[in-house]
Amino acid sequence: MTRILALLFVLASVSPSLGQGLTNPGALREQAPPTYRVKFDTSKGSFVVEVHRNWAPLGADRFYNLVKNGFYDNARFFRVISGFMVQFGINGDPRVSAVWRHARIKDDPVRQSNRRGFISFATAGPNTRTTQVFINYGDNSGLDGQGFAPFGRVVTGMKVVDKLYSGYGEGAPAGPGPDQSRLQTGGNAYLLRHFARLDYIKKATIQ
Repeated sequence: MTRILALLFVLASVSPSLGQGLTNPGALREQAPPTYRVKFDTSKGSFVVEVHRNWAPLGADRFYNLVKNGFYDNARFFRVISGFMVQFGINGDPRVSAVWRHARIKDDPVRQSNRRGFISFATAGPNTRTTQVFINYGDNSGLDGQGFAPFGRVVTGMKVVDKLYSGYGEGAPAGPGPDQSRLQTGGNAYLLRHFARLDYIKKATIQ
């Protein structure tokens, strides 16, 4: 019995996200401060994002709750396209991804532009934002009219963001990179098996 309990403890320790409320998106509705910073410790170094709630209140609140509860910890930068953007925000545990896939928030008005260093939520159409975000590498102001509302910007460490591994290019089926549907169901195990060179977030913390 002691051995079984010890094994259960080990299994719980390697899946901390499940103990932090991440399997219940409806419970994570805390309003974010007017301005806050998030430090990302990654496999390439650290960078800091400064979030302004008045730029995109719903996006800022969602991002705050995800970071505070460890959603982005150990997540991979699965779509890195040089000169365009870097995308992340699919949890490494398929059980967590499954409950957030349809936890959508409504769109925010676009009050800032998708310029270099600005961060926005990815969408699949109107009012479909969930957990995926991207950081712009260049001037992507053409995205503004498509409803991508920046909620923050990288204030330190953009050189680290620039160095994230981009060798896999665009994701499947348009390119040879990771398939998002397989990532949703296979988690980090899928990426480690097929895309082991991807950089990742060690820890994201509210500053």
